[in-house]
Order: sequence, then C-alpha cells, then structure tokens
Amino acid sequence: QVQLVESGGGSVQPGGSLRLSCGASGSDFRFINMGWHRRTPGKTREFVAHITSGGTITITESLKGRFTVSRDNAKKTVYLQMNNLKPEDTAVYYCRAVVNTSVVYWGQGTQVTVSS
Repeated sequence: QVQLVESGGGSVQPGGSLRLSCGASGSDFRFINMGWHRRTPGKTREFVAHITSGGTITITESLKGRFTVSRDNAKKTVYLQMNNLKPEDTAVYYCRAVVNTSVVYWGQGTQVTVSS
C-alpha cells in the first residue's frame, strides 16, 4: 500500500511558475515509478510526466520545455516544475505511483488555476 499526498497547487497568473510536490509513504520509494496526470474541466485525466525508479523521464510532447519532473528518493518525494503556465494548464493535478509495474496508486489531487 502506498499513500500519496500532493501539495503546491494554487492560483497563478499566465507566465508564472509552480512546483508541485508529492510525498509517498508505505513502500520503498526507490523502487516506485512515479508520475503526474491532470484532469482539465470537462475532460478525462491525461498524462503529464513520468519518472522511473531509475530516473528515466517522459514528458508529454506538448509540455516539453515548460514542465519538468524530478524525484528525491531521500525525501520520498516527486516534483513537477511548471513554468510559463498558461490558462489551458488549469486542472487538478494528480500524483501517481506504480509498484511492481502493475499496481497503481493515486493521490487526492491538487488544483492549479492559471488566470489573470
């Protein structure tokens, strides 16, 4: 069992930055593949970024250059750095953990609102 707690969401003006954090507990974080998804209003949840236990990063193509993902195994935390935010980035952002390649856990989500 893995528990995930996101933080760092909020309201920001277009062009601003936010860093989301997701703390994990309940399993050996070093071996967990971590990622971020988001749900925009009226849409299904979509993939944002992923970082494996070995540090391999995948970011959805349309967000490359603005979003980055990283992890700190000592702190059992994964981060999503979001720069040059746009109104279309407004969404609830969810942290995801994948254990043993098949067991998936989700955080409760954190709201990001980009508006002038």
